[in-house]
Amino acid sequence: MRFTLTLVSSSNDAVIPINYQYPLSAAIYKVLAEADAEYATFLHEEGHKVNNGLKNFKLFTFSDLRAKFKLAGDRMKLSSPAEVLLSFHLPETAQHFVKGLFMNREITLADKKSKATFLVEQIAALPPFELPEATISTVCFELGSMAICGKKDTKGNYEFLSPEHRDWDALTLHNWKEKCKAAMLKQTPKEQDSMRITPIFETEKPKSRLIVIKANTKAQTRIKGYYGFGVTATGSEMALQLLHNTGCGVYNSLGCGFLGIIKKVKNT
Repeated sequence: MRFTLTLVSSSNDAVIPINYQYPLSAAIYKVLAEADAEYATFLHEEGHKVNNGLKNFKLFTFSDLRAKFKLAGDRMKLSSPAEVLLSFHLPETAQHFVKGLFMNREITLADKKSKATFLVEQIAALPPFELPEATISTVCFELGSMAICGKKDTKGNYEFLSPEHRDWDALTLHNWKEKCKAAMLKQTPKEQDSMRITPIFETEKPKSRLIVIKANTKAQTRIKGYYGFGVTATGSEMALQLLHNTGCGVYNSLGCGFLGIIKKVKNT
């Protein structure tokens, strides 16, 4: 399920970090913690594990912020309310509960340099993702935030890959399949074998973007993603719904890989 959150600043000169992804992710966790501390702790520390392994998945994501702003170094000076799309892999029956969690809540986006507090003035549920059950479908998605794919090089360093890289399809597909296992989706062998995910390129080449996580701290990390392209995915209704709800690639809980539907291509 997904929602549009409208955030209104408590001041007329809201300034937020250009690398707002980590503070926004932390603010979402805080809202969850206030409602259900036990579930939020599980989501934050454990995620949904595959066979009790070390790899974990936090099955939610969010889009880039939409607002009028001016850049001032590594700050964004907002001049309008901000909107963000928030997506959870939860049953539709939880919709009213989730809306209640966020409505009229305060969201603070801060780091060591600046702090801005927003009120969730409005939260609107978006139509659910629906495809006929027991079919294999192909769907074209657009990116609502940069997508990240990577692998370790021969020296053990993490290499962030462009969607033009020959390994992008296989690594992104593997990540999607692992999420399906983590969410314990019941798929037939045919449905599992049908899964495909490939990038769609327009006339221009995809563009890269570098963001900083936990900026100005000892735990600071830089991650690189790409945008300016689309994604075509083939799979069962359940697998496509999971992909739509949680995003493609990695770092989804930091607002990377958010997907919006362009069109449903075919059913088989």
